[in-house]
Amino acid sequence: MRELKNPKRLGHITEAAPRAKPSQADELQHDQVLTTKVGLHLPAGLAFEDWERAGRKLSGLLNSSSWWLGDWLVYGADHYADRYERGISEAGLKYQTLRNYAWVSRRFEVHRRRPALSFQHHAELASLPTDEQESWLDRAEQMVWSTKQLRNAIKAERDGNTQQTDPAATTRRLAVPDNRVQWWHKAAAQAGTDLEEWVTATLDAAADQVLKESENEAPAA
Repeated sequence: MRELKNPKRLGHITEAAPRAKPSQADELQHDQVLTTKVGLHLPAGLAFEDWERAGRKLSGLLNSSSWWLGDWLVYGADHYADRYERGISEAGLKYQTLRNYAWVSRRFEVHRRRPALSFQHHAELASLPTDEQESWLDRAEQMVWSTKQLRNAIKAERDGNTQQTDPAATTRRLAVPDNRVQWWHKAAAQAGTDLEEWVTATLDAAADQVLKESENEAPAA
């Protein structure tokens, strides 16, 4: 995949400047997949293999961007405690979404992240102890699980353990007004994930923060 000519450069990230209409030079480059801020130019007659290769690259960029944004916020929070929220606002980013990304990034040091698995795979496991995270990551890699398959496997194991230890346990359903569910759907869409993943990550992050605050406030023994 190649960028358009005269791209804007943001650090090491190259981004093509938007143009309403491709120039004659660009129109002649029908063998190239070109990216712009407002879309993707796919040439007529593109071979399936090239289309498939472009999809893999785009998927890799999408997954990597979650890690990049998470690490970016972690660095800002650690180094510019009094100013980093202003930087988020100036960049036009959503604070809550970044907080979710940052929480997962903190839970997985770079050397523990699995390139073969998506950011959302890691997000599914972020609330677990480190040894359990590693075990599930190994299984997800070996079985080539999707995020949903990983989530279902974790749920099945938990349900099995629950049935063994507490046969009378039941699943409680939370009654939520439709307007609130629609609001959550909108937030999940802006975060680039589905509702279930967004709710799980958000609640896990909130629980982690509350528990940490409780630990910090607890009187020393």
